Amino acid sequence: MADKQPGDAARVWNERYSGAEFIFGTEPNAYLAQQRHLLAPGRRALAVADGEGRNSVWLARLGLRVDAFDISSVAVEKAKRLARDAGVEVDFRVSDCDTWHWTPASYDVVAAIFIQFAGPELRARLFARMAEALKPGGLLILQGYTPRQLEFNTGGPGVLENLYTEELLRTELSTFQILDLRVYEAELHEGLRHVGPSALIGMVARKL
Repeated sequence: MADKQPGDAARVWNERYSGAEFIFGTEPNAYLAQQRHLLAPGRRALAVADGEGRNSVWLARLGLRVDAFDISSVAVEKAKRLARDAGVEVDFRVSDCDTWHWTPASYDVVAAIFIQFAGPELRARLFARMAEALKPGGLLILQGYTPRQLEFNTGGPGVLENLYTEELLRTELSTFQILDLRVYEAELHEGLRHVGPSALIGMVARKL
């Protein structure tokens, strides 16, 4: 399936985020939160396609210096409100993954949580740019759905080629040292869109 053009994708996501509720909730992704021990205050972090800001705001609450972007201007405005309510600062920008300014060796942490709108071609570009943006020794923290999620149908893109397997991540991120890579099932309660039994994969990897 071809990736949507940026204008089309922005319209779709603006519509999804248009209600008053936070559609994925305001608490951080559970797998990301489990990595708290790796996240030292003062480190610089990037939250990729972070929607309404739940993960970037949580990172900022830990004392990290956080940049975040999303293609949806509606989501970014809600994220800014969430940050204000939490009393933290996050540099939020409206951008798609291709036009974001990927500065080489800039971040200690890149968080990529459920970015499975990306088909194989965009995913390859995105993985390469996230790797480039990390400093040597920097951490990539990634959470996604596996193909079994198509059976659960409790969230995710519903497109097989956009889902992750252990083999895919090991292959496409082969230049990283993998610190944690787990395929598992769990009950998610993340807003209105990620609810119920889910087929998940989580990865923490260090840039060499």
